[in-house]
Amino acid sequence: MTSLVTASNVSKRYKAVRAVDNVSFEIEKGRIMGLFGPNGAGKTTLLKAVLGLTDCEGQLSVLGLDPFKQRKELMRNICFIADVAVLPGWIKVTQLLDFMEATHPNFSRTRSEDFLSRTKVRSDAKVRELSKGMVTQLHLSIIMAIDAKLLVLDEPTLGLDIIFRKEFYSNLLNDYFDGERTILITTHQVEEIENLMTDIMFINDGRILLDSTMETLPETYVELSASGEDADKARQLGPIYEHDVFGKKVMTFEGKSKERLAEFGECHTPSVADLFVAKVKGAAA
Repeated sequence: MTSLVTASNVSKRYKAVRAVDNVSFEIEKGRIMGLFGPNGAGKTTLLKAVLGLTDCEGQLSVLGLDPFKQRKELMRNICFIADVAVLPGWIKVTQLLDFMEATHPNFSRTRSEDFLSRTKVRSDAKVRELSKGMVTQLHLSIIMAIDAKLLVLDEPTLGLDIIFRKEFYSNLLNDYFDGERTILITTHQVEEIENLMTDIMFINDGRILLDSTMETLPETYVELSASGEDADKARQLGPIYEHDVFGKKVMTFEGKSKERLAEFGECHTPSVADLFVAKVKGAAA
């Protein structure tokens, strides 16, 4: 596979605060990477660096380019949706499509209009007349009409109801993702995209806590529910995190045999959300 994004010892400091702290990772072509972290963990700073909106220490390559020094060239092959709509309220939908058609060489107006025809977004409506969900649909219609190699989504469904969120991700997979394009997405609604991702990355305090494919998670992490003496015995194997649920001890283990742990209680692979909590709180402890 080919790496679209390669980071080596990347750091970003804001005065005394190191927002990104010596991180290294790769994002391969044709993957859907989920980037998760608590508020203030460094996600936004890392995305800004990938998009060329801020410089950084270390080496960062996006589509073979330096994102900060070669941003103009990079933007021809990257699309971005943020949680805050940045479209001017006065512009009409049809005027926005006119603008995209005139300025972006890889924009297909026909494809954008085809997507919008399946929504309630009117071509003569102004952006300020649209609901948040409709603005997101408008954003998505533009994104899917651009033949880009990398799509970056930063909380794209924030504030939308569950129907809009489900439709957004369904459209993203069915109409955009083709196994060749690459998607980098951050969201706090981890459960909603768990089945979409091929890879995950956890970041906290500017450092990467986990960088893994979804396929390898069951081989690496086990969640055990146990009680009494069984819980005491299991604890000796060194869980990375432990908490109580309905009177039982729930422990998360890394690199331990599921067969061995099954002697003490019920075992299963933790969800991405539960694993995220275990890694963040376990690292803090």
